[in-house]
Amino acid sequence: MRFGLFGSAQAKRGGPDVDSGASYRDFINYNVEAEALGFHSTFLVEHHFTGFGQVSATLNLLTWIAARTTRLRLGTAVLVLPWHNPVLLAEQAATLDLLSGGRFDFGIGKGYRYNEFAGFCVPMEEAEARFDECLEVMLKAWTSDTPWSHRGQYWQFENVVVEPPSAQKPHPPLWMGAGSPGSIKKVAAHGYNLLLGQFASLAQIAEQIALFKSEIEACGRTFDPMRVGVTRSLNIVRTAAEYEKAIETRMAARRRTQQLARRRDFSDTREDAEAGTLYGTPDEVATKLRALHDVGAEYVLLNSAGGPASLRCFAQEIMPAFADAPRG
Repeated sequence: MRFGLFGSAQAKRGGPDVDSGASYRDFINYNVEAEALGFHSTFLVEHHFTGFGQVSATLNLLTWIAARTTRLRLGTAVLVLPWHNPVLLAEQAATLDLLSGGRFDFGIGKGYRYNEFAGFCVPMEEAEARFDECLEVMLKAWTSDTPWSHRGQYWQFENVVVEPPSAQKPHPPLWMGAGSPGSIKKVAAHGYNLLLGQFASLAQIAEQIALFKSEIEACGRTFDPMRVGVTRSLNIVRTAAEYEKAIETRMAARRRTQQLARRRDFSDTREDAEAGTLYGTPDEVATKLRALHDVGAEYVLLNSAGGPASLRCFAQEIMPAFADAPRG
């Protein structure tokens, strides 16, 4: 199995006595330590207008992490294409890929939080069309060495050549966030890598991986489980009381996200809150991880709700047993 990180930092607001950059610096050091512990990658979110300081300028932060690391792959999970100028985004992504020596994994998605679309004055019903056009333009930008123009529904460009070239050819690997059958089939049809959400249950993960595998094989390609990233929340706890507190905190965070997203399919139950977690003692987490592995998840991205301590414990007490785990 392979393990990476998934998550965000927070920049607190406040007066002159509040160091808004402290959490960003801690997050950078956390990634540096993760590389030393043997983690393969880090994937950062993109969010806006939350009021609680989630990462917004994802590529900027990844560039700083790139400068402090040498092997860690640098991913986005995900950048929301409908909000971005595709040529500017292609330039920024290529710059990060070039500076990092070809370590960038470009995770993209359509977005799901109502407040973000409202803040950008972008109608959510345009998300898929904007996503498709933005991706089309970026692919043209990365693969064209001569001037080109584009006249689309949302973007127009005249006689441009995008610089710099990326280190990886023809462009950084593309990862797409998906969960519904239609979206998963779309990822497979394009030949991109798949990112699965952190709130999906084990049964849902099994169905999603099986569908992606069958679609890949139906296209005449070989399925590679390392091209599916499964995100899970990690928290190593030692007592029942610590576990209860961890689940309560997770449920509160899910409610806060739901208020921003206004999704109709949200279920506010303890069972749903626990579904996407690797919470418990090291032995309990290992058992849950084995169950994930047995349904086909071989690349797991961890959002450590337990902070650096849980990450260290995972790396030292759990990860070695799964380094070359056979399929069950």
